[in-house]
Amino acid sequence: MWRGLQPARFKTFKVALGKSLQGLKPSLTTNSTAGLKPGPPGLAENRERGGIFFRLLAFLFFLVFLAVVWAARHPLMRFAGEFWVVDEPAVQSDALVVLGDDNYAGDRAFHAADLYREGMAPVVVASGRTLRQNASAADLIEHDLESFGVPAGSIVKLSHPADNTKDEAAEVAKLSAERHWKRVLVVTSNYHARRVRFIYTRTLPSTVSFRVSAARDSEFDPTRWWETRRAQKLFFTELAGYAAARWELPAKPR
Repeated sequence: MWRGLQPARFKTFKVALGKSLQGLKPSLTTNSTAGLKPGPPGLAENRERGGIFFRLLAFLFFLVFLAVVWAARHPLMRFAGEFWVVDEPAVQSDALVVLGDDNYAGDRAFHAADLYREGMAPVVVASGRTLRQNASAADLIEHDLESFGVPAGSIVKLSHPADNTKDEAAEVAKLSAERHWKRVLVVTSNYHARRVRFIYTRTLPSTVSFRVSAARDSEFDPTRWWETRRAQKLFFTELAGYAAARWELPAKPR
């Protein structure tokens, strides 16, 4: 078709086609942009400034929060330490049970001896895990009780293989059933008391009632526990043990 056109006519046709296309470009551009409205001047800048302001405000609130936590750190840590302490009023019982792993000073045995002298129970159980073939932690507690004034005839030694509070509670439950005890007073360290109450509530049979008596511990002051490495270790060990007990022991059926 192009070959049939004369050169002059072809040139004229080319120029006319080009002008037609150029006339279409503005209309296409105008139609494509007719629906867009330009934003108000400075809108992007205002948005950027607003974002910076809110980030700065959030950072200031975070600094204030850290300052409040720092100022209240001692009351908060004191509350955390005292949370473990459960000291229920002592009542007349069939037996006092001193839990094993007493500290170097024998604070649990000393507290149990005081309760015995007050007439809270006729016998004191020295509970403790087996250390070797012919020795156990119960032997140490028995010796401490005697040195604190409890007669040897009033001490019941309970040696067992249990190496945790839950298994020791099962051994105490067996002894209570054998002796037909209806009420026992469990003596342990102050930091250990809450976990003991939780475990014994779920371990002792419903026929045996109990109370927990917390002994003052020379290695753990609940109001200043963060000041010594030993007390810190006791605190976090107890935290882990309490969490494990809640995980392992279901609620006691009613």
